[in-house]
Amino acid sequence: MAIFLEPTYYSDSSTIWLLTSTLVIATIIFYTAAVAIYRIYLHPLSHIPGPRLAAATHLYIFYHNWYRSGKLYLQTEKLHAKYGPVVRISPTELHLSDPTNYDKIFHIGTRYTKPAAFYAAFSSGPNTLFGTPSNEIHRTKRAAIAPFLARKSVLESESLIQSKVKWLENRIRYRLRSSGKINLHYAFRALSVDVATEYVFGGDGEGCWDLLKREDFGKSLFLLERRMMPIGWVFQQFPVVRAVVMGVPGWVLGWVSGPLEGLMMFREVASEEVAMQDGDNDGGKQQLKTRQTMFHQLLRPGGAIKGYDVPTVENLENEAYDLVGAASGTTGNALTITAYHVVANPEIYRTLKAELESAFPNPNSEMIYTKLEKLPYLTAVIKEGLRLSYGVIGRLPRVVPESGAEFNDYKVPAGALVGMSSWMMHRNEELFPEPDKFDPSRWLDGTTSNKSLDRYFVPFSKGPRQCLGMSLAYCELYIMLGRLFLHFDDLTIEKKSLEDLAYDDFFNIYHRPGKDMFCFQSRGMELVTSDG
Repeated sequence: MAIFLEPTYYSDSSTIWLLTSTLVIATIIFYTAAVAIYRIYLHPLSHIPGPRLAAATHLYIFYHNWYRSGKLYLQTEKLHAKYGPVVRISPTELHLSDPTNYDKIFHIGTRYTKPAAFYAAFSSGPNTLFGTPSNEIHRTKRAAIAPFLARKSVLESESLIQSKVKWLENRIRYRLRSSGKINLHYAFRALSVDVATEYVFGGDGEGCWDLLKREDFGKSLFLLERRMMPIGWVFQQFPVVRAVVMGVPGWVLGWVSGPLEGLMMFREVASEEVAMQDGDNDGGKQQLKTRQTMFHQLLRPGGAIKGYDVPTVENLENEAYDLVGAASGTTGNALTITAYHVVANPEIYRTLKAELESAFPNPNSEMIYTKLEKLPYLTAVIKEGLRLSYGVIGRLPRVVPESGAEFNDYKVPAGALVGMSSWMMHRNEELFPEPDKFDPSRWLDGTTSNKSLDRYFVPFSKGPRQCLGMSLAYCELYIMLGRLFLHFDDLTIEKKSLEDLAYDDFFNIYHRPGKDMFCFQSRGMELVTSDG
């Protein structure tokens, strides 16, 4: 008996859907493979050594920055050890490790520009001082702001810094007497934020965030900041996410992600400070009318700066967010790392205290910045602290100009990205032997060619995009560390391993979460369970 199988029939729509889906999937696979093959073998950067996966996809960078919590800077170091001084880390980007290349890129008058996609991820607006790709726009904006952050203005505002440092010093003394220890990591960051907010928003105290007066020194704010900063790597890889997030109210983001909500909250705090400057609306522009701040200058440059466009209050809110965000990490971390290494090395501690006592035999005398900065050992200690706190630890990419470039015999076409990092510069063993060792003597006259080392010392970067707050940061470092080590001679701290001191790079750098590492103790005092 014959058995007949009934044929299966598909509707026309089902057949079309199946064929279309198959064609789309095949096209995506073919296109992805074709792009990868082109990038690896035919791209203008295909002659540059590096891992093939990095040449094929930008996800290589995203993996090390996002999934591995900001560890691209460590991976890049490994790549240089394997491939040499020029390494391809993405389809369009190179990283350089030879210190002599730094001045080729980061110099006054450079034609290298910032890549918009990279810096927009960490900036509140496309044309802020930090975020603008254009050197020309940056030049005019910097000309408006620079007078307020210049050395002259910082010296005129030294009393502001002195008052904040004295307040913190009194809190340190009280905390050590009451509990025997204090977490200076959060205290130093609070100092940096309070100095920055009062300096930026006004000189009579009304703009200060007053984190130094909080019981926990604003620890909750800094933990929130640390949670939200990794979002920058997502914004960088997927710019559409940033566009969506910036247009959504913070309370809505709270349903999706705590860090995203935190990002908007942090922006709103900075925005409120600008809005509270008691302005009057003038043709759509806010004209601030209280004490003179850098925001007055930005709003009313008086036509003195050619090509400068007076910003809206929204523009100023973006500037405020960037300025405060930068201050919250870099100077505070430099203070923490410097203080840790001094206290962890008794001989350095004794030498520094002896110099300070010689310069200020009366411990109650005013410790003026211009006198402190002339002390050679204190200066060497601060430089070594800045070297090991790095500023921005990761790469700072720039766009190669139309003329193209050449690095270590590799020709690089216009439009490619090239970057260098303070991590690689400050850890070059030929320049800084035993780079992980805190050794102030390397900066002292007669011990090394310390003048030549300054060329490769880049905690604030170099060139026209160098950190504008450098003078303010130095003033804060000298006064705080000078007073701390003149007035406290019995501080101790548990020594940390290199693994303990490792950083997570989210453009600002952070120590690993959950580690309360920087509790300084006072000898002879009974310790309590408080985390300081």
